[in-house]
Amino acid sequence: MTISNQTIRQVVRVSVGGDRLRVVLSNAFGTAPVDIGAGHVALRDRDSMVTAGSVKPLTFSGSATGRILPGATVVSDVVELAVPPLSDLVVDLYLPGDLGVGLSPVTTHNGASQTNYLSATGNHSGEAAMTVERTAGAWFLLSRVEMAAGREAGAVVTFGDSITDGARSTTDMNSRWPDYLARRLAARKGPAIGVLNAGISGNQVLGDGAGVSALARFDRDVLMHTGVTHVIIMEGINDIGLARTNPNPSAADLIAGHKQLIERARARGLKVYGATLTPFEGAAYWTAEGEVKRQALNEWIRTSKAYDAVIDFDQVTRDPAAPTKFLPAYDSGDHLHPGDAGYKAMGEAVDLKLF
Repeated sequence: MTISNQTIRQVVRVSVGGDRLRVVLSNAFGTAPVDIGAGHVALRDRDSMVTAGSVKPLTFSGSATGRILPGATVVSDVVELAVPPLSDLVVDLYLPGDLGVGLSPVTTHNGASQTNYLSATGNHSGEAAMTVERTAGAWFLLSRVEMAAGREAGAVVTFGDSITDGARSTTDMNSRWPDYLARRLAARKGPAIGVLNAGISGNQVLGDGAGVSALARFDRDVLMHTGVTHVIIMEGINDIGLARTNPNPSAADLIAGHKQLIERARARGLKVYGATLTPFEGAAYWTAEGEVKRQALNEWIRTSKAYDAVIDFDQVTRDPAAPTKFLPAYDSGDHLHPGDAGYKAMGEAVDLKLF
């Protein structure tokens, strides 16, 4: 997808509310600067419409325009806007140049399970009813939205692959398992706990492919986030599946990778929880050899006491009559990813006392 002299309207769901926020943009994988001609933030009404009176301009170091250098991030100035918990927020970016036309990679999160909107030619940032030329199921340049939620607030990063990303969940319904966890935390009394979804479809512990490896991205996607107190790690099914019958990487290799993530999280004072890998027999890359590795990794997560706690998603989602497969009611149909009901069961299985 290319964007040239157009405005991209992107929708994100915030987990905790507040009356001040800032937007963080990223050109992490770009090799050329990206210019921001204008930006706005607003509460969403419906579809591509924004709520009247909620539109606020974004500024960057006091300027209405900004430039994201290659490999860099840009943090907006603080915006005063009352945002209720679990709200849909709209972030508009007018991009006067050509994004995705040249050789520079575009920093993108594909498979967003969220409809975003691309305008007709020109600067339409902040318009209540933007003229939409086409839609996109991805986020562009948008790293995160940070809410000012009070000194006692914290945040949990859900770090994983497509199953954390919410692949095959219903688009625009916020039915990923971290979304269900966010709803439960928002309904609970006590200090606010935000949920930051750092799932990337296709991600691996040890290998690059759909995004860089978990080991390579852990600092940027977990440790550098503001206010993080906890992390849930669910990684390894793609390393196992893509290897098929190859003995490498072994379960021991994956365990060593998990140990590295644990040590790095603890060095920053985070509580770190391990989630077992869900069943995948019947998936396109399932093999008997891969199943042995999954069982070995899960057994280590459950029994080694390396993690501060275990969230047993395998136990929650498997079919008791065929434990290497999903319970049919939880299977999206590809035998690798849960459907909405499976994601709901996962999100509801997390013990809130861990936070």
